[in-house]
Amino acid sequence: MSKTFDTINPATGQKIATYKLFSEDKAFAYVKKASDVFDYKWKRLSVSEKASCLKALAKALRSKKNAYAMLMSKEMGKPITQSEAEVEKCAWTAELYAEKAEEWMKAEYSKTDAAKSYVIHQPLGVVLSIMPWNFPFWQAFRFAIPAVLMGNTSVLRHSNNCPGSALAIEEVFRNASFPEGVFSTIISDHEIVSKLIASDMIRGVSLTGSVAAGRTIGEQAGKHLKKFVLELGGSDPFIVLEDADVQRAAKVGTDARLINSGQSCIAAKRFIVVESVAREFTERFIREFEKKKTGDPMNQDTDVGPLVNKEAVVGLDRQVKESVLNGARVEIGGKPRDGPGAYYEPTVLTNVNPEMPAMREEVFGPVAPVYVVPDEKHAIRVANDIEYGLGASLWTNDFAKASQLVEEIDSGAVFVNALVKSDARMPFGGVKNSGIGRELSKYGLIEFSNTKSINLYEIGQEEVIAKVE
Repeated sequence: MSKTFDTINPATGQKIATYKLFSEDKAFAYVKKASDVFDYKWKRLSVSEKASCLKALAKALRSKKNAYAMLMSKEMGKPITQSEAEVEKCAWTAELYAEKAEEWMKAEYSKTDAAKSYVIHQPLGVVLSIMPWNFPFWQAFRFAIPAVLMGNTSVLRHSNNCPGSALAIEEVFRNASFPEGVFSTIISDHEIVSKLIASDMIRGVSLTGSVAAGRTIGEQAGKHLKKFVLELGGSDPFIVLEDADVQRAAKVGTDARLINSGQSCIAAKRFIVVESVAREFTERFIREFEKKKTGDPMNQDTDVGPLVNKEAVVGLDRQVKESVLNGARVEIGGKPRDGPGAYYEPTVLTNVNPEMPAMREEVFGPVAPVYVVPDEKHAIRVANDIEYGLGASLWTNDFAKASQLVEEIDSGAVFVNALVKSDARMPFGGVKNSGIGRELSKYGLIEFSNTKSINLYEIGQEEVIAKVE
């Protein structure tokens, strides 16, 4: 008997559509098609030919930008202006990789005892991508664009919270005239995912998700000796030092916390403020929170939409309540919003400590704890005292100091006087429990590749024989 599931609009609680899970045979048929087109066509195209496909991909995205944005907002509650920006970011990234393709994929030459020595990067084959619901288009395209430019093909297993978006992404590749099978979407359960990872046809796995999911997928991929990249959770510090522009920090900090209704791995989640400016920052921060409009994600003036579902609201409320029981003070918000939909009030907590759930756990929703420290040394210590290491935001007007402190922060990226964001021109990823490997830029492009050393010796040329392997 085939299995079905419904998708629910988190803003209204109403059913959107019913989807059928793929059978095992159907899922493997998609992978077989991806494997065949890799072997016989896609990997054989020139870099310029694949880059041309990416230019077409950008056009295909923009041609239906409004429809794709509305679909995302309907499935997971993202404010519509942010959904529109997400589609545009995907299109821009495709154009950037098309522009940089020749430069980023050229051979790298080295001087050795050989007549010619160089390094090239070649594709691995079919890469399975397992993606979450919070950025339905961006997460998938962030992986897929560099992966297919390298010459790999990809099968996407998206979150079953957003199957409509997953199928729409497949449509984008089809409308951009990519060969059939270069990119495809399957709708499946976890059991089929495990079987796919074990298959010889899958040569790599990319996951964006929770730490628990990362451990499971990493274990399965490692067991079968498959290359994997994991982009996992984060609890990014937002550090405000005594010489910071406090007014600007409070305004940007609010945006950094409330982007995607607080449901972002790289959202600022722990506000660590030096005591001398803590009162001013907190007062301004609360006022900025009060300005943000919570409501229907389809309205252009909505800043904060619903969480992805009611279960997420329950989990977030538990974190807030446990923190309050342990001494945290609610300055604004602090509870689910009345009425239909999965809404939680934008919340600022003070009087927190590093052991509270609001500071220790990843908080996926519009909740911001403000923790006061005596000086910058304590600020860095608190920032690093957590299992995560994805991004960090540091606020100071002293660039010499900033240049020193950025090296002391345990994270994959640090932004000084700005919110943390992903940018296709820069590598993206984390350390500690925030992940393994990198996405985006040239570094993301070569993750799923065979880095091959080529050494050419002329006949009769004297060789230096290594005495050890």
